[in-house]
Amino acid sequence: MERNEEKRFGRGANACRRCGRRRGLVRRYEIYLCRQCFREIAREIGFRKFN
Repeated sequence: MERNEEKRFGRGANACRRCGRRRGLVRRYEIYLCRQCFREIAREIGFRKFN
């Protein structure tokens, strides 16, 4: 596999839509944000914190 090809499957295939980070990705509900970005904008997209 060449270096300039995008990864198609496996752990590194997806990246955060906001910052591009590949670790700590929230894929549930097709959010595709890293956990840090998700914490910053969760309220804006309609999530609430319980307890």
